[in-house]
Amino acid sequence: MADGVIISIVDDDESVRKAIKRLIKSAGLNAEDFGSAEDFLLSDRWETSACLILDVRLPGMSGLELQSKLAASDCRVPIIFISGYGDGDLRTRAMEAGAVDFLQKPFGEKALFDAINSSLLRYSSAAADFQIESGLFDPL
Repeated sequence: MADGVIISIVDDDESVRKAIKRLIKSAGLNAEDFGSAEDFLLSDRWETSACLILDVRLPGMSGLELQSKLAASDCRVPIIFISGYGDGDLRTRAMEAGAVDFLQKPFGEKALFDAINSSLLRYSSAAADFQIESGLFDPL
């Protein structure tokens, strides 16, 4: 299942991006990271990612703006939002627009892998089932 499946991570905090990428790779999945929504759009990954882990608050184009732009382009990549802010309105907007999940930083590894598994189920009916030990994911 991991062959050819790419999980993309968009977060302006390099330490968060790299930590999530290492965690995903430790589970045997492929991951690529981007420092901005614009960098993600300039790559070909917006068309080929099986899942997008996306920070809500980014400089330039926000995560919600990227979600809207992808939907307008008929890109149906499953999105998991992550945020260090407890803004219920942002969560509601993201979920109503089709996000798979909205995780509050710091989040547990199990919560992240459960959300990735849900995303991969949307992407492909042959998704793997991840059973990662619970732990608090705090890359800072």
